[in-house]
Amino acid sequence: MNSRTRISRRSLLRSSMVALPGLVVPFSVFGADSPRPCATTPRQTAGPFYPLGHEIENDADLTLLKGSATPARGEPIVVAGQVFDAQCRPAAGAVVEIWQACWSGRYNHLLDSNPAPLDPRFQYYGVSRADEQGRYAFKTILPGAYPATANWTRPPHIHFKVRAAGRRELVTQMYFAGQPLNEADRILMALAPGERERVVIPPQPPPSGGDPRGISMRFDLTLPA
Repeated sequence: MNSRTRISRRSLLRSSMVALPGLVVPFSVFGADSPRPCATTPRQTAGPFYPLGHEIENDADLTLLKGSATPARGEPIVVAGQVFDAQCRPAAGAVVEIWQACWSGRYNHLLDSNPAPLDPRFQYYGVSRADEQGRYAFKTILPGAYPATANWTRPPHIHFKVRAAGRRELVTQMYFAGQPLNEADRILMALAPGERERVVIPPQPPPSGGDPRGISMRFDLTLPA
């Protein structure tokens, strides 16, 4: 996927919708015939930029702050999927948290020394509570790459933390298929090849009749036993 691809905001909310708490997303993201993952989603580091707890908002739409008519910079995307337990059963009511960099590759965190500009209109962090079928969804933007060290640039990615009653917590990261920096990322490459395939996600086809440039990502999550 080319990060420069232009994406229509309207295409993300057109025909074939499913309602989730705080968000409406294309039903095609949840294709009923998609296989259920039975292996635990690979664990990955939370990194140094987990939110500090002073976020202004934490809803599932990171692209538009309450009271603002101007959306965040960057290309909007929908990230959605289902949460399962180790027996492949939907984890109803699971709490899914995400946090990420804005379009410039900077986190809204005191420890991020990246000189890139912050986006005051981007939420940076969000929470989605899964429905009875374990479905969650977020509307966000394609995050920018950022320098982890002088000779290592991390590819665009989104951090996830998933909690469900009576189950162990999962922390992982989601990457975007086709990003050239993926193959040089030390964290992603530390996974076994089969595990990488589960966290590097290709875009879903747009809804029927929707803008072909629209991007939705399906990222199913399986909690540890």
